[in-house]
Order: sequence, then structure tokens, then C-alpha cells
Amino acid sequence: MFAAYAARIDAADPLSGLELGDLPEPQARPGWSVVTVRAASLNHHDLWSLRGVGLPAEKLPMILGCDAAGVDEHGNEVVLHSVIGQSGHGVGPDEPRSILTERYQGTFAQRVAVPTWNLLPKPAGLSFEEAACLPTAWLTAYRMLFTNAGVKPGDTVLVQGAGGGVATALIVLGKAAGLRVWVTGRDEAKRARAVELGADAAFESGARLPERVDAVLETVGAATWSHSVKSLRPGGTVVISGATSGPNPSSTELNRIFFLELKVVGSTMGTKEELAGLLAFCANTGVRPVIDSVLPLAEARDGFARLAGGEVFGKIVLTP
Repeated sequence: MFAAYAARIDAADPLSGLELGDLPEPQARPGWSVVTVRAASLNHHDLWSLRGVGLPAEKLPMILGCDAAGVDEHGNEVVLHSVIGQSGHGVGPDEPRSILTERYQGTFAQRVAVPTWNLLPKPAGLSFEEAACLPTAWLTAYRMLFTNAGVKPGDTVLVQGAGGGVATALIVLGKAAGLRVWVTGRDEAKRARAVELGADAAFESGARLPERVDAVLETVGAATWSHSVKSLRPGGTVVISGATSGPNPSSTELNRIFFLELKVVGSTMGTKEELAGLLAFCANTGVRPVIDSVLPLAEARDGFARLAGGEVFGKIVLTP
């Protein structure tokens, strides 16, 4: 079957390890389902995999892709929850969790095998392309906001870095939940689009804000960390789920953190129950993922290049 996969690891030039071509079909096994992929979406995790982060060389070749929506062997329209435990049947309390392509072949293919436990019904109102955007970036945003940020309707949140998949999800979900949403970004066009999505205000990266916020949603990392901490009210919370600009800020702002009793909360992906909640939230409110573009799987390299270059607003979706 046709697939987009990591053939080599190259930390300096990740796209050089991306190949497109035929790989073996997934094998059915007890407790697992083979899903015909109708749509899958790109994430920064796929680029990190090509750099060798979480993907050892002995696992190659590895079909990339964490997110997908499709049809199972019984004809059911399904969405994949891509956090998989060691057993392949849910994530037990004492076992390490992994994202699909760290241990098992991924979704950038015509078919993918996953534990049946990891399948959720696709709401009828969501297209396959829309549903495929939810399990990683949108689930990450959902957990950041509704599980870890400690905010309530009427509170103000700052989203660092307008344009990315998680950032756009935070804007849309935050507004639908009654929050005041501010965003930052280097690109004027992306800031304008963030306001069109529903952000109440957009500021240049590092700009002084009109007032301090209740929570900061941080995915950028080193480049924005100091600004994030300085933007919080006393007792506020910064939730961090990524560090695309690097993990080592020049200043950790420890004095400010302890003196103002700030909370720093790490957040990774989300549970199957949270994904079910996100699917229901979208179905019931009319909220839909922001899609940058839909490309055929054969043009996956173009999608990877645009993601690596920071040229996207929302999600890139691939269709086999």
C-alpha cells in the first residue's frame, strides 16, 4: 500500500529522511482493527520523528502520522485516539504511554492497524477531514484549556504564537467556552486571521499587554517563555505543551514564579475520554477545526515542507 514514511533519521535535515512509496499492508491481530484511512493530518510530532525524537533508528521504516479518521472493517466511521499503551489495549496506570508512531506504524497510508479500544465513533456532522484534525493538536488544546488551565468563562487567556494547529484550536475552543482570548504572533497576516477566528486581540510577539492574564497557553518555548511568565497575574497559570523554538529559555524567571505564586503546568495530548468530550463539543456547538489545506497523500512532502517552514495557519490534511 502507498504510504509516507520515515526511512532515515536526520536531525539537521529531517525532510531528507521522508520517503513516499509502497510498504506492507497492516496485519490484523486479536483486539485490533484495520482502518481504511479517509483523512489524516500533519503535526509537528511528525517532523520531530524525522529528527529521531521518540523514534529510534531500529524502528525504521516507520509510517508517519498520528491522526486519522476513516472506516473500520465493519463499515463504522471512526476517529483514532493516538495515545497507545504498551499492551495496545488502552493505557494502564503502570505502563508508559506512547504516541502511535513511536511504537506502531502510523496513519499516512491507505490503511492503519490500531487497538479497537482506540477507536471512537465519528460524529455525523464532522467531515473526515475535520475529524482527522482533532486527536493530537485539538485534543492537546482541549486538555490545556479545560483540564489544566484552571480558567472559567469570562477569564482572559493568552495564546502564544498565532497560526499553529494547537494555537488555532485554543482560539476557537476558548471563544466557544466564553473566554477572552488574546494571541501573539510575529506575522501580521496571521495575527489578523486569528482575530477573524474569534481572538479578542492580537499583539506582536513580546508586546506589553493591556493587563495581565489569568492563564497563558504556551507551545512556542524558549522564544516566548519570559513573556509568558511576565504576562500572568499573581497566582496565574502557564500551561506548556510544547517548545517548538527550543526547550532552554535564556531566563527561567524563577524569582517571578515563586514570588507571585505562579503555577507552571505541563500538558501532553489527552485521554480517550477527553477526545470523546472534544468530539461531542464540536458536534454540539458547531465548532470546527481550522484547516489550512487538504493535499493528496502523494503530495505529503509539500505539506511537510510548509509545516517545517512555518507557512501554515491551521491544519494540513492528507487524503490517501
